[in-house]
Amino acid sequence: MDLEKEELMSMYRKMLEIRRFEEKVSELYSLGRIPGLAHPYVGQEAVAVGVCSALTDNDYILSCHRGHGHSIAKRVPPKYIMAELFGKKEGVCKGIGGSMHSTYLEAGVLFSTAIVGGNIPMGTGVGLAIRLKKEDKVVACFFGDGAVNTGAFHEGINLAAIWKLPVIFVCENNLYAISTHVSRSTSGKNIADKSVAYNVYGEAIDGNDVLAVRESTEKAVKRARKGNGPTLLECKTYRWLGHGMYDTGYVYRTREEVEEWKQKCPIERLRKKILKEQLATEAKLDHIEKEVQAVIEQSADYAEKGSYPTWDLMTKTLYV
Repeated sequence: MDLEKEELMSMYRKMLEIRRFEEKVSELYSLGRIPGLAHPYVGQEAVAVGVCSALTDNDYILSCHRGHGHSIAKRVPPKYIMAELFGKKEGVCKGIGGSMHSTYLEAGVLFSTAIVGGNIPMGTGVGLAIRLKKEDKVVACFFGDGAVNTGAFHEGINLAAIWKLPVIFVCENNLYAISTHVSRSTSGKNIADKSVAYNVYGEAIDGNDVLAVRESTEKAVKRARKGNGPTLLECKTYRWLGHGMYDTGYVYRTREEVEEWKQKCPIERLRKKILKEQLATEAKLDHIEKEVQAVIEQSADYAEKGSYPTWDLMTKTLYV
């Protein structure tokens, strides 16, 4: 793939931003500074960045319970996501949504849901809205391997296929639905092969290769904009940490397995390519690292200094 140097550097920075954000969240969660639940995205950065870098600012995404990375990749300022995690009104949902609802309409992040597979039929609905309004937009819907065994997956992709809607269904196959390995819950070699049943284009790709994800997404976007219907992308990847901040991940996985996947780090992979092709020096990449770390520290400070939502604000979001 022939990408401009600036674009490759931007993708590297964005993946690093996600990684450092999640590491900071993990640190703050362990200190009891962040309430509720949070699900780390460490190891899967290439999927979010590869997909979102192929979208325009006007395109939409729908996220899931592991959504911080998607939102950052879609250019949501990290400080607003961090504030949401702290339950502060400066957050993306004014502090009353929490980690699993990193929605930010200004950047095209329409909704993030904690319900496994719940955003898939929503993606079909958004695709229908785009079609009815005759807009030149697409929607990318992110979900995990566990979601493909829900009725919502089959209903959503089937209807999108029938109506040829501009939806990109992105399955992040990180091998585990909480603690259940994909081989124990899903038959067949590739989840992408399920696309055959709905007569849509499906592709299984290396989810740790940001350029491969970007390339496949660009093709899916072109098909969608031409009116050729949805695409099912299966991005094979791995989460380094547990399912949630409360989970070490080692009860159902071996340390050897985790270490093996860490050797396939998507950020290190792009870093090596940048250095090999002499697009930047070690010093330049180290400088980017410092800049990103500073942004994340500032985000945490912003969240710490934020204020909690008022009772009046909270009651306005309740329906009886």
